[in-house]
Amino acid sequence: MTDVAIVPLSSDDLDLVRRANTPELMDQMGGVETDEQVIARHQRYLRLEREGTGCQFRIVIPGHPEGVGLVGYWHHDVGGEPALEAGWSVEQEYRGRGIAPAAVVAMLDRARAARETLPVHAYPRVDNPASNAVCRKAGFALLGELDFEVSPGNILHTNDWVIELAERTA
Repeated sequence: MTDVAIVPLSSDDLDLVRRANTPELMDQMGGVETDEQVIARHQRYLRLEREGTGCQFRIVIPGHPEGVGLVGYWHHDVGGEPALEAGWSVEQEYRGRGIAPAAVVAMLDRARAARETLPVHAYPRVDNPASNAVCRKAGFALLGELDFEVSPGNILHTNDWVIELAERTA
């Protein structure tokens, strides 16, 4: 597996968030954002950890401390029940190297270390084989398909994948 580390996102990572604002990486989110929207999203990412509602990370590989993508989790409701949602993106030139699955596994480990115990859901589009493969490789279980509102009025046909962070007790 690829040598991957994740580092909590900082105020210095705005360029990384801007680099992720491409049609290929933002198709899951409803399309490319304006610079003002990117700045606002970066600020939301930074608030996650401060408010204790999640954490966003820079994905780092050898020779690229500036990051080659983003991975994170945040609190989310699933059918009225508390859960976490996970998301990730890896820049085009670094795809196909096992970076995303390794980053997702590292993020799940960090969530456990932060004492998160809620189930983690991921919602890749049904027609996104790469992101669905990341879920499989990271140990998520497929629950089925659903229409998921990724932003107000922007509904995508996705798969609902889940992984449990907490050990189940009998």
